Amino acid sequence: MGFVVTAGQAADSPQFVAVLETVRVHGPVGRPRTRSGAVAGDKASSSRGNRGYLHRRGVTAVIPEKTDQAANRTRKGSKGGWPVRYDAELYKERNTVERLINKMKAWRGIATRYDRTPGSYLAGLHLRASLIWIKELARTTP
Repeated sequence: MGFVVTAGQAADSPQFVAVLETVRVHGPVGRPRTRSGAVAGDKASSSRGNRGYLHRRGVTAVIPEKTDQAANRTRKGSKGGWPVRYDAELYKERNTVERLINKMKAWRGIATRYDRTPGSYLAGLHLRASLIWIKELARTTP
């Protein structure tokens, strides 16, 4: 999991690449992986820049197309390009991330952003994520 702390009013989509750059998946041996097979996102992440970044890295984008982007593409006719394809079954798994965000926000300090410095807020995010992970690990481990 990766975190990027921004101003409270910053949108999600411009931070898409920055968050993916922070993700490191540790395996049993070797260096941590920095590239996944697929990335699921909501329609807000469906920008040309985000899709281009994923394409250059060889990552499958599981992001539906915005209706206005589809309308602009069809308005251009044959010069508009191909429709965006994504795996609808894999997209259904995105709710896991939404549920995790809700669990994170259940902690009052994260939901209200009472911390004065970005560093202490980021530490709170890491602490809360660790507690959720440990609780889930204890639940699933016999």
